[in-house]
Amino acid sequence: MAESSETYDFIVTGAGSAGCAVAGRLSESGQYRVLLLEAGTKDTNPWIHVPLGYTKTYTDPRVNWMFDSEPEKELNGRTLYQPRGKVLGGTSSINGMVYMRGTPRDYDGWRQRGCEGWDYESVLPFFKKAEDQERGADEFHGTGGPLHVSNPVRCALGDAMVRAAIEAGVPANNDFNGARQEGAGYYQTTTSNRRRWSSARAYLGAAKGRRNLVVETEAHATRVLFEEGRAVGVEYRTPAGPKTARARREIVVSGGVYGSPQLLQLSGVGPGDLLQQHGIPVVADLEGVGKHLHDHFNTYLVWRCSQKVTLNDLAASPWMKLTSGVQYVLTRSGHLSNAGIYAGAFVKSDPRLEEPDLQINMFGWSAFERLRTGIKPHPFSAFTLSPVHLRPEGRGTVRIKSPDPMAPPSIRFNFLASEYDFQALIYGTRLSRKIAAQPALQSYVVEEVIPGPACETDEQIREEIRLRGVSNLHPVGTCRMGREPDSVVDPRLRVHGLKGLRVADASIMPQVPGGNTNAPSIMIGEKCAAMILADARAAA
Repeated sequence: MAESSETYDFIVTGAGSAGCAVAGRLSESGQYRVLLLEAGTKDTNPWIHVPLGYTKTYTDPRVNWMFDSEPEKELNGRTLYQPRGKVLGGTSSINGMVYMRGTPRDYDGWRQRGCEGWDYESVLPFFKKAEDQERGADEFHGTGGPLHVSNPVRCALGDAMVRAAIEAGVPANNDFNGARQEGAGYYQTTTSNRRRWSSARAYLGAAKGRRNLVVETEAHATRVLFEEGRAVGVEYRTPAGPKTARARREIVVSGGVYGSPQLLQLSGVGPGDLLQQHGIPVVADLEGVGKHLHDHFNTYLVWRCSQKVTLNDLAASPWMKLTSGVQYVLTRSGHLSNAGIYAGAFVKSDPRLEEPDLQINMFGWSAFERLRTGIKPHPFSAFTLSPVHLRPEGRGTVRIKSPDPMAPPSIRFNFLASEYDFQALIYGTRLSRKIAAQPALQSYVVEEVIPGPACETDEQIREEIRLRGVSNLHPVGTCRMGREPDSVVDPRLRVHGLKGLRVADASIMPQVPGGNTNAPSIMIGEKCAAMILADARAAA
């Protein structure tokens, strides 16, 4: 039996990229009492805060949900590993820290789908409000916000990769989040003083000492409670047993693209036939809860490197590990001070496109397939170029498999659903080879080892994509915002047909932006909090 409930003005379920922003901003004025629930632990694991430490948390069940997809038809029946943060900060505590927003046209596209107030001109102020940009404020960037955005750690191999892309015909770009996205350059990161700056560090750190913000870790939300069509509370599990909390005003679900639809379905909000199948009383028959899952998709090419300057060399040498650790502790420099994702290029697979649909990530390491068994670098010096398709056409689902809230959901992507999905990646493979063949990289290249020069025809590359392609870990869309019959939330992120309930995280995105999704998720949290506070003022 659950403990007697305590009452708050707002309850936020999930302390991830968006959830921390929502809770932090709602509690700022001191006017409202806010409860933030996180199923995972506090972010005390030291590897969370070291940039290269994400290789340690990638398969650590103490801070990671470690989900798996269902078998994917077009990937020869392979399942895809899905690491998601189970810790304060959510996936912003275990990701690669790349700061990327997407293009203005991405958000203008949201507006054209009926999402008023989500065009680029409307969301840019929230990106800037969140940001503390190392380069200073300008038309596109802000300073003084809680989220530190830092310049990259440069290195000779990264410089060579960027120069090679430019030699291959890609224009130089010093700011992918500025006037244009297309081009090649270094990535900025969500770090400060060469330490990870997660959403938890940004928003909960700034809120430290606020008595009106209560943060409960190891508190797994299991059900939203409703009375007469209004969300009024949350049931959650803790090590001490089940608890409930009541909300005077609103509940904000921020469990992420997998957790949010799962919690709604467990609470009776979702496809009626699915809920009835599992014996869950239907509160609101919303077909779209768990639909429209999509994600960027990538493959990768590996070249043996002639110089021992890669992270593979670090992994293979106890002496290099020791000296790199000392170097990082004393000077915040060296291999541990960056994630090994040096730079990238945004390009169009077809010149008729208006925006880039490919992102070529440039890594200073290579590995065997990155599965739930961990990231295992190759036992030789190597680097990777990874073409990422940013505009996938496949759509999938997230559906509960059991009424047990501790059971993982069923995740199905339906990747490579169209010929365009394949052709974009075939183009990306050929462009990656063209980049590696440029003079700037010749002193580093010994040979292509994955997939190897024997993989040459379009059909051979297509089969290689089926064999080795993976989710790029930017899933969105499962509680889609919009006006369509199967959308889940309206443009103010209120769940259709219910009162006192919103969703704020990547699940509300109607279309994945052309780039990494952490910064857009934080923007969503900022904008959600602002809308909640505006609605509260209007109702006063």
